[in-house]
Amino acid sequence: MQISELARRAGVTTKAVRYYESLGLITPERLANGYRDYGEHDVRLTQEIRALGSLGIPVERTRPFLECLTAGHRHADECPASLATYRDAIDELTQRIEGLTARRAVLVTHLHQAAHRGGRLSPVNEGEDLMTDYTSLPADLPVPEDDGAAAHLPGTKLPRLELPGTDGATVRLDALGAGRTVIYIYPLTGRPGVDLPDGWDSIPGARGCTPETCGFRDHYQDLLAAGAGGVFGLSSQETDYQREVAERLHLPFQMLSDPARSLAQELGLPTFETNGLTLYKRLTLIVRDGVIEHVFYPIFPPNEHAAQVLAWLRDNPR
Repeated sequence: MQISELARRAGVTTKAVRYYESLGLITPERLANGYRDYGEHDVRLTQEIRALGSLGIPVERTRPFLECLTAGHRHADECPASLATYRDAIDELTQRIEGLTARRAVLVTHLHQAAHRGGRLSPVNEGEDLMTDYTSLPADLPVPEDDGAAAHLPGTKLPRLELPGTDGATVRLDALGAGRTVIYIYPLTGRPGVDLPDGWDSIPGARGCTPETCGFRDHYQDLLAAGAGGVFGLSSQETDYQREVAERLHLPFQMLSDPARSLAQELGLPTFETNGLTLYKRLTLIVRDGVIEHVFYPIFPPNEHAAQVLAWLRDNPR
């Protein structure tokens, strides 16, 4: 077939086909008169180049996929070299995303500083705040109801489960040591410059993770004095995200990361779904010698919860 027919069937321009040829990605046969003669395999290769381009893989890096097809494989990404190219492209995207996220965070910081300079808020749209204050709570938050989803937990042993902490080490939940440990479990903490899921404030028990965490930070020494051997925060957020929160809020205790929600599966902990995410419902476990002694569920208001835990520890000495 002629180049115009190949271009039409593959959905590209004739100029693009000539460029692919110049790179040696397609090599048509030559007729006796010197004209190029393209075959079905050339159509397949050109279609693959176009498909990979839609994924963001440059033409120059499609060679491993084309060689995979030429070797007789049904799919262009069945070969190790193709998978390696996928990984390289993903790594580059990750670096770009991280760079853009960092730039966005810097811009948000500058915007926040400019809007609040001199102690006066200057929102872009009248009545609309530029920044969400995650340390405070709206006055009209819905109150979560006790659905009985945590009633089975008292008296249950913690499973043999290791979770990464913000200090870089792992914590084994069934080996926390003798005495009492406080583990407060929450959906997710907000981060400046990162949007919360849509409708977050309207979900009973969702909003308030940062005020709750700040409460445990502020009452940390009191909790230890009241008999707690340790305090941990736990959510399904990744460790790097948790580490940023721990550093920003100056937390004296570790935050544990459970992105697979393994503890929920082991203990039947309550979760909820929103915007395609499955998140922990807010609850707190008082663990004594590896066994759940007491459960706080539901929790409201979250900004007063650490004080509630402290009062319980004082009222129930070991």
